[in-house]
Amino acid sequence: MQRKIHEQLQELIAYIKSNNGKLNDSNLISHSNLLGTLYEGNEFKPFWSVADRWTAAGDSLFFLISKSRELGLFPSDYHFHTLLKIRNNIVTDSISRKNIALWGRADLLLSDAFLEIGRHLQMGHLPKDSITINNGQQLDTTHILSLFRQAATSSTVKTLLETLEPSHPGYKAIREAIPSFLETADFRQYTYVRYPNPDSLALIREVAKRLQEEGILSTGWNETDSLSYIEAVRKYQKQNGIRNTGVAAALTIANMNNTDWFRFQQLALNLDRYRQLPAKMPSTYIWVNLPAYKLTVVDMDTIALESKVIVGAAKTRTPVLNSQITNIITYPQWTVPYSIIFKEMLPKIRKDISYLQQQNLMVVDRYDSVINPAAIDWSKLNEKYFPYLIRQREGDDNSLGLMKFNFRNKYSVYLHDTNARGLFEKSNRALSHGCVRVKEWEKLAHFITRNDEIRYHPDTLRSWIGRQEKHVISDFENVPIYIRYFTVDAIDGKLQFLDDIYSEDKMLAERYFKSKPIN
Repeated sequence: MQRKIHEQLQELIAYIKSNNGKLNDSNLISHSNLLGTLYEGNEFKPFWSVADRWTAAGDSLFFLISKSRELGLFPSDYHFHTLLKIRNNIVTDSISRKNIALWGRADLLLSDAFLEIGRHLQMGHLPKDSITINNGQQLDTTHILSLFRQAATSSTVKTLLETLEPSHPGYKAIREAIPSFLETADFRQYTYVRYPNPDSLALIREVAKRLQEEGILSTGWNETDSLSYIEAVRKYQKQNGIRNTGVAAALTIANMNNTDWFRFQQLALNLDRYRQLPAKMPSTYIWVNLPAYKLTVVDMDTIALESKVIVGAAKTRTPVLNSQITNIITYPQWTVPYSIIFKEMLPKIRKDISYLQQQNLMVVDRYDSVINPAAIDWSKLNEKYFPYLIRQREGDDNSLGLMKFNFRNKYSVYLHDTNARGLFEKSNRALSHGCVRVKEWEKLAHFITRNDEIRYHPDTLRSWIGRQEKHVISDFENVPIYIRYFTVDAIDGKLQFLDDIYSEDKMLAERYFKSKPIN
């Protein structure tokens, strides 16, 4: 068997290289070139079996693949079903146990699975984008091949692969909480209810099917039986702590779509987002998590400051980005973006020119001269012709509040105070035009200028604000800022799922995970 398995592996390697990585119709090898390097260097000997049995390392790797959901991964990505079938044949059938072709395929599939798990643990599933900090990072094949050779001669496969995972505390907390989630998760496939849906009858049909899958509505239900439908909706709402209206609206449907299967996809997406961060974050940085409506300042691995924030609404999203705080402005003046002028302000100004005065707005020309708004024919202005700027005067009623924190970005967004501070008490704080409003803006300013208390003592900043003085502070060490989109957190070993406020998880899950089986 040993001589024949060498020949079999050599033939299989040659076949997959000439067949675009295809081992057969159902198995695509992801790392055919690396496998060629590995097996050629091993004289085409199997890595995971000896004669008619798997080694301890082979058993460990198969077990890891079967439990890969605990890593936020999908077993089907690592040939699990094919390997399980081969394993069952070998265990239960003495003839299959002598089948060299089975042993050869199993060894190649295990090797490819190890390399693919390594790639996903290090790089994630998601493609790199413009804000990925380690955007230029490539798969460290030398390191993974070294781990592979170590793993094939030991039973510490899981430990070796885990060295590729991020060390970020948030990542570790989620990973440690996944097994408890999996213990009680119900991965039945449920109908996804589209909402909003302009076809009201189609909406009712989808909700009814979803209720039938729950066993709440009879499978023999007829569309003309509206009373049974309403009662089923009420029962579902009562079971899930939703206001009992009998109408399947936004909250009810969101709950229906928030299945354990979708939550697992969210786990996978959020772990991948951590995998796109660098192995080591800066010693000091500002972290804004949009779905959490939260700003955190980290200093030397310690949380120095936390603050509620208000972020962009779904139609005017706050972008994810990397930058650095470059300056702070007290008593800032707001120059209204053209997008807001044309979409919101211009219709109101045309209707009543006093709107400008009510909002403390002034009109200036390109020379920065203030123009009397009554002298302008507003009916002739539009997106193609608008030779003015609209600015809001400084002061406590300015939309930027009393302080603004600038950082370079192509979206013209920034951190700032607000004159609508009562909004921080809302639970849903996706309310802005894209900028991030910070409740603890004064504490943030003190932190950024903390290393120069002679010039920027807290009392100095307060006195400037008290005297309504405009100052630009820029002579401090720039602080990195990362605005991110994380919808899963883990606190005290329990997973917390945040609202997918921009439907990013839904879109990415549809794109990358829709066809993946959970088992």
